[in-house]
Amino acid sequence: MVNLWKAITRRKTDDVHEEESKLARVLGLVDLTALGVGSTLGLGVYVLAGSVAYNIAGPAVTLSFLIAAVASAFAGICYAEFAARVPKAGSAYVYSYVTIGEFVAFTIGWNLILEYVIGTASVARGLSGYFDSLIDKNMSTTLTEALPINVSFLGDYPDFLGFGMVLILTCILAFGVKESTFLNNIFTSVNIITILIVLVAGGWNADPKNWSIPESDVPEGFGKGGFMPYGVAGVMAGAAKCFFGFVGFDCIATTGEEAINPKRNIPLAIVISLIIIFLAYFGVSTVLTMMLPYYMQNENAPFPDAFEAIGWTAVKWIVTIGAIFALCTSLLGAMFPLPRVLYAMGNDGIIFKRLSKVNNYTKTPLLATIISGILASVMALLFNLDQLIDMMSIGTLLAYSIVAVCVLVLRYQDEDMSGREVTIRLPTVIKQFFNGNSYREPNDLSSAITKVGVVLFGVVCILWCSLDKVFEFGSTDSIIALSVLGVVLLFILVIIGCQPVSSIELTFKVPLVPFIPCLSVFANLYLMFQLDLGTWIRFLIWVFIGYVIYFVYGIRNSTQISRNKNHAAAALDMQRTNEAFEPDWKVENGKGIKM
Repeated sequence: MVNLWKAITRRKTDDVHEEESKLARVLGLVDLTALGVGSTLGLGVYVLAGSVAYNIAGPAVTLSFLIAAVASAFAGICYAEFAARVPKAGSAYVYSYVTIGEFVAFTIGWNLILEYVIGTASVARGLSGYFDSLIDKNMSTTLTEALPINVSFLGDYPDFLGFGMVLILTCILAFGVKESTFLNNIFTSVNIITILIVLVAGGWNADPKNWSIPESDVPEGFGKGGFMPYGVAGVMAGAAKCFFGFVGFDCIATTGEEAINPKRNIPLAIVISLIIIFLAYFGVSTVLTMMLPYYMQNENAPFPDAFEAIGWTAVKWIVTIGAIFALCTSLLGAMFPLPRVLYAMGNDGIIFKRLSKVNNYTKTPLLATIISGILASVMALLFNLDQLIDMMSIGTLLAYSIVAVCVLVLRYQDEDMSGREVTIRLPTVIKQFFNGNSYREPNDLSSAITKVGVVLFGVVCILWCSLDKVFEFGSTDSIIALSVLGVVLLFILVIIGCQPVSSIELTFKVPLVPFIPCLSVFANLYLMFQLDLGTWIRFLIWVFIGYVIYFVYGIRNSTQISRNKNHAAAALDMQRTNEAFEPDWKVENGKGIKM
């Protein structure tokens, strides 16, 4: 049992004999920012704004995007600090492996695979649907009649266009990262131009009266009119949905071994891309809800309908074609991180090692890229992804939470605290809750208090979210229970904040620690609790399959085993070298005497 615990908690270290990464460092700040923007500004801009406005938030969808942007920013700046600390390929997987341990890292990596596979397939289906709308749905009608699929959890017809698009982009990614990012930069530029056209043309036709429609003029079933027809609850529900429109920026963090100056460029690219993404979402949702009343929006393709309604047919076609290019960009961005995560996990031996093989010509993880493309393309061909999108959300939110926890753990510990002796007694421990011992540097006691505090914070957050689901919203019982738990959360925050902080210098640090990482954990857990039971069941099945792979293969083949042996051998060699150079003399009566 002790050996099992040591195995699942072993942390990733660089091997003393480890070679330089074989991946090519070719991505600059512009490439990284374009990758983050391109992978995120896809379905969110061209579908999400209209669907959330239509039946969830109304014109207040702008506030929903603002709230979602703040929540995403918390996760984004946590990612940025870790990119500055750990410039390696693999994103949250590597971050958690370095700081927490192998088992947690495998869990995160396995869920990131799920996120990126479903993300790629869903964008491919969205791209196919947008193209289908250009030809009056002739493609879907013909395929449904010729090749119907009568299975509840699959699509109505095989989507050959989505299947083909994923395979084409797989070939582009397999050919080389510089070539694929060049194409991504072009597509992203087209995407930004399309959004600017939407903002200008939509702003020209905006009518502020659409934000203050009286209740008497609103059709039945569409709320109470005005700016917030569905109330504050609608704004928050919209924020939960809009949050997933920001998923994708984390692909920047998977390029740690392909980025030029990753400690500087990756944090900058994350922050810049999040700002661009929010401005685009906020502007697009503003002009969309001002152009057309919220209850007249098209849920699946809002912009073509909106411009058709005002008679601007030429702009409708420009925007529709631009949207297709944007979805191509989003497809490339969704698929880009997947082979990198497989490469990182294969390189560490906790999944099959052949996935880490880098092709000598393309300088990319070729086998991992091909397997990723085949898996995503088959899902795009066959599956109805409406239910699976929530599974993608669980993986993403769990990864964000782990990254925030890692920031807290690392910020309140130093690499070597063994030389800082502390007295572990009950009065000392209690005084240390508020740093009554006046420690200026982290030590074993302060670090342990922080870790226990983080665990308790997570447990109380889960309890808060559970009670929020059980109690009726606004009832006296819910207000009392949630307020008490809120006070407990603040108390834990204060205790964590009183502990001494690491003085390590980084190119980027999360401000207002521990508040921002803790707020990120709380927001992520709250959104996870909004998902239905079926999503949790499918998610647990996926996790079970992953754990079988880990405990049958990964735990025995982890390269960290050999790394630890090499470190131990290197330490022994160093000790022997030091002993060989010790002078063989002793001191008697204050004089050195040769032995």
